Amino acid sequence: MRVVSLVPSLTEAVATTLPGALVGATDWCTHPADLDVARVGGTKNPDVPAIVALRPDLVVANEEENRAPDLDALRAAGVEVLVTEVRGLDQAFAELTRMLAVCGADRPRWLDAAESRWLDLAESDRLGLRDSAARPRAAVPIWRRPWMVLGRDTFAGDVLARLGIDNAYAGHAERYPRIPLDELRSGGLDLVVLPDEPYRFTREDGPEAFPAALPVALVSGRHLTWYGPSLAEAPDVLGAALRAVHR
Repeated sequence: MRVVSLVPSLTEAVATTLPGALVGATDWCTHPADLDVARVGGTKNPDVPAIVALRPDLVVANEEENRAPDLDALRAAGVEVLVTEVRGLDQAFAELTRMLAVCGADRPRWLDAAESRWLDLAESDRLGLRDSAARPRAAVPIWRRPWMVLGRDTFAGDVLARLGIDNAYAGHAERYPRIPLDELRSGGLDLVVLPDEPYRFTREDGPEAFPAALPVALVSGRHLTWYGPSLAEAPDVLGAALRAVHR
């Protein structure tokens, strides 16, 4: 099986489960760290001729991360394309199982471990926030200039909800709305969560925009937004970052 992946999460999942099957990936595919395959451009602007030249048996993509015209062009060139849809954690587990099966793999142990880990989290209430009245209300910016946040129906929003964090914009009409900074500052938030991707928020770039009294958690974007092997460690990595600022 020759597979090209257009999604970082799926790249890591395929490379970890089926070593040698992956022949191409995007420039944004950074895991596994030793990944050595042909690079085929970005998630939004893949090099279609380069992908076709790799003679893949399958291209794996995502309905949110990749553009329909690019996927249609691959299909028109005779390439089979599998498109995943992931809006929540349960759907992520189901879609990873489906995708890996099409790639010719049995359900891997890392996927069982990840699903078990999240089930254990639900049963143990790791952040100690079973009381819904005590759950912190957070904004989750994913970009600045302009400021954009997680809105409704997102995978990352579901991940945070399972960790005991309520997304302040979960009821917004848009999935990734633009919110003026003044509104974010005065929105009655308990917490701001700043991931390091897609925008690379850092200690020097992001927290200074908010009132000093408002807790800001800098978290790993890979553990918040990727659905792959990182899911197994995400509860601990994210939980530690959130507990460090929320008392």
